[in-house]
Amino acid sequence: MLEPTSRQQLRQQLRAKRRGLTRQQQRKASLQLKRHISTTGLFGRHSHIAFYLPNDGEISPLPLLMLAHQQKRACYLPVLAPNNSLWFVRYRPGDPLKPNRYGIPEPANTQHRRKAWALGMVFLPLVGFDRQGGRLGMGGGFYDRCFKNSLLIPKMKQPHLVGLAHHCQEVDSLELENWDIPLSKVATDREVINSI
Repeated sequence: MLEPTSRQQLRQQLRAKRRGLTRQQQRKASLQLKRHISTTGLFGRHSHIAFYLPNDGEISPLPLLMLAHQQKRACYLPVLAPNNSLWFVRYRPGDPLKPNRYGIPEPANTQHRRKAWALGMVFLPLVGFDRQGGRLGMGGGFYDRCFKNSLLIPKMKQPHLVGLAHHCQEVDSLELENWDIPLSKVATDREVINSI
């Protein structure tokens, strides 16, 4: 899955932008993100929601995860699976974590997994986004591989895929590849954007 140099350059530029945010800016952004999502009712009736642990300057969904946990929703974190896809493992604040091969913490106990299609909502990290639902990830394709099958089968249940980002990660337009999974919404520290 080689990418054109322009995608690689864009990825580097956008990663540098989000890494350049101060700790205070990051904290403020994650609290504003939580406020936008909670006031728009984005959680809806979803009782099984996947989050991620922030890395490399990604906007933090941890305040959202804590809110979902307080509302008695089942929370999940991604775990790198042996087939280069993702498992979604039940997570409660305080559960033990261990670093994966990229150094990103993930649940140590992978016993309580849920199929990707059985989740109601998935919050995905991203490097860049556009208002049409385009998502530029880190380049590994983990989320794309995980959700491609449910898009290929008509009438198969599909979770709501919501990208989370700092507003500075927005671009005018992303040229998507055939393996890129579109987002239904993008939520930033400034707004919630309906993509599809």
